Amino acid sequence: MLRANTYMLLASLLRAPPDAEALAGVGALEAGEGEMGEALARLAAAAGDSTPQAIDEEFHDLFIGVGAGELSPYASYYLTGFLYDKPLAALRQDMAGLGIAKGDGVAEPEDHVAALFEMMCGLITGAFGEPVDLARQQAFFDAHIAPWAEQFFGDMEAAECASFYKPVGTIGKLFLRIESQSFEMAA
Repeated sequence: MLRANTYMLLASLLRAPPDAEALAGVGALEAGEGEMGEALARLAAAAGDSTPQAIDEEFHDLFIGVGAGELSPYASYYLTGFLYDKPLAALRQDMAGLGIAKGDGVAEPEDHVAALFEMMCGLITGAFGEPVDLARQQAFFDAHIAPWAEQFFGDMEAAECASFYKPVGTIGKLFLRIESQSFEMAA
């Protein structure tokens, strides 16, 4: 469940800026030890030092912008330089095979990092039927997240307009490294 919860935390922060209630929850995160604990502590502190309005503005500058944000949260863009490209088509094919459908009223392409993390959470928890085994989880991760998402989170850490989202980038990068190593060890 820790894996699923981490995917959902990251997905919720990347889908939309947190409201006051969510920001209070992030501010109450308890940090453990090591790099991940330090990153969680920085995120909790950033949540306590910020306001929903400030984070909304940062989110806009990072992901939306005037014309484009500083970062593009789409696999197709990171992998090919274009939106709606082959990585999105491959994802849609895999989604159909797993019984995952795009939600009604969702305008974002399915290869948005938040959507991919929501899908990973659902594969772990069984939100799309039964939980899938580690081999299927790894196949999805290797095909749709591993090739680009760590770079995305590294870019988030270095983004000029990021403040609250810098530790989100660190947490995402560290979590993906842990996931990759865990999948290798389980194989």
